[in-house]
Amino acid sequence: MAETARHPEPRYGNRPTMKDVAARAGVGLKTVSRVVNSEPGVTPDTERRVQEAIEALGFRRNDSARVLRKGRTASIGLVLEDLADPFYGPLSRAVEEVARAHGALLINGSSAEDPEREQELVLALCARRVDGLIVIPAADDHRYLEPEIKAGVATVFVDRPAGQIQADMVLSDSFGGAREGVAHLIAHGHRRIGFIGDQPRIHTATERLRGYHAAMAEAGITVEDSWVSLGPTDPDRVRAAAEAMLAGPEPVTALFSGNNRVTVTAVRVLADRERPVALVGFDDIELADLLGITVISQDPAAAGRTAAEHLFRRLDGSGHPPARVELPTRLIARGSGEIPPA
Repeated sequence: MAETARHPEPRYGNRPTMKDVAARAGVGLKTVSRVVNSEPGVTPDTERRVQEAIEALGFRRNDSARVLRKGRTASIGLVLEDLADPFYGPLSRAVEEVARAHGALLINGSSAEDPEREQELVLALCARRVDGLIVIPAADDHRYLEPEIKAGVATVFVDRPAGQIQADMVLSDSFGGAREGVAHLIAHGHRRIGFIGDQPRIHTATERLRGYHAAMAEAGITVEDSWVSLGPTDPDRVRAAAEAMLAGPEPVTALFSGNNRVTVTAVRVLADRERPVALVGFDDIELADLLGITVISQDPAAAGRTAAEHLFRRLDGSGHPPARVELPTRLIARGSGEIPPA
């Protein structure tokens, strides 16, 4: 006897709709809508039948269609520099918590520190009709966002200011933090202090360099060109810069590193040296407390939370002028910044 061929159920198919629920429950479409949206006017017995149909069919409410009818998509975009950078983990989580409290979905993306990729990602999010954007900028010209902001896309910049447009921004005190960190090294007897930072086109890098120069000038120390190095934060470049500063008959006796990635490489370089070299890093790093690394600590969670709260105030209709919020930094002394000159 020939075996009847079996045709398996398709793995992917059309999702059940409210019409399907209405047909199964034997009620009208408006009744299903009232149950799904928790509106009054439905008897307990009818509500029970509709809920049974919903469970049997696996129906889920289409929030996108519902909120689009209200002119909002209940989603916001977060454009980071690098999703793998530990600094952005607590920042992203804080934004997500505020978004969740407002019933909104958070969509993350990474610019990889590429201005063109930033613009492409931001405009792609706008094309998907996000209600607002939180951007850690890679670009220094954000005029491409002006039409989107005029169209109602609330936008807040974090960590670095917007370029050539007026917008809300939440920054850390990079200048003040760097000045405090370098002054801390000076107070422990250092006068030959090296600075290794990020690329000079980045706002935080230039502000931290400015803080370094301010602390040195206040102490009456003339900075030699060989003590300063700005550029990409890849380990090879940072290692070469650190080793150059530590070489020769009059090497630096201390290093100030401009961000967490520079600090990690600096720790590795200094671990191989017999002569102790002091180190203060801008940004905390994982295991810094166990390794005894003195840092200028930012609060990325506070930055993310503050930015998200500003964003939702804009979305709720706040018409105040663009605000600049600058969050304080904190010096945490753990040992490496308190080493005296050899």
